[in-house]
Amino acid sequence: MTSGSMVLLAVNGTLMRGLDLNANLVSVGASFVRETETAPVYRLWSIGDRHPAMMRSETGGAAIALEVWSVPTEGLAVILQNEPPGLCIGKIQLVDGTEVLGVLAEPILCEGQREITSCKGWRTYISELKASTDEGRSVSHGDTSRDV
Repeated sequence: MTSGSMVLLAVNGTLMRGLDLNANLVSVGASFVRETETAPVYRLWSIGDRHPAMMRSETGGAAIALEVWSVPTEGLAVILQNEPPGLCIGKIQLVDGTEVLGVLAEPILCEGQREITSCKGWRTYISELKASTDEGRSVSHGDTSRDV
């Protein structure tokens, strides 16, 4: 699927290298470009500890760790169709001021979920979650009752 033009896509969760859905990127001919962060205007939630959901916010935002991939344009639809419900493709502002397409969340997806913005990334959150599970304690990253 690599015969057309390419587009940069920022991913912040299970599409990242070594995680559950990374094969969805690789299968459409995507290639890893770099690790970076968003501009400090995004909030992050854990959706049932299965995947993250990121939204731009006027308040409470942070720079969220992510990966940028080069994806064949025709592969974007395939990737989006295989994403969990409530995730979509939109424009993401990176820490260097550039803007790329990326995976974002619909606000309703985050309602009642655990906000994990303080972790500044999905990998950090799942690492802390695993460590706390191994130690038999709970991880708390903010008030889940905050308005989205």
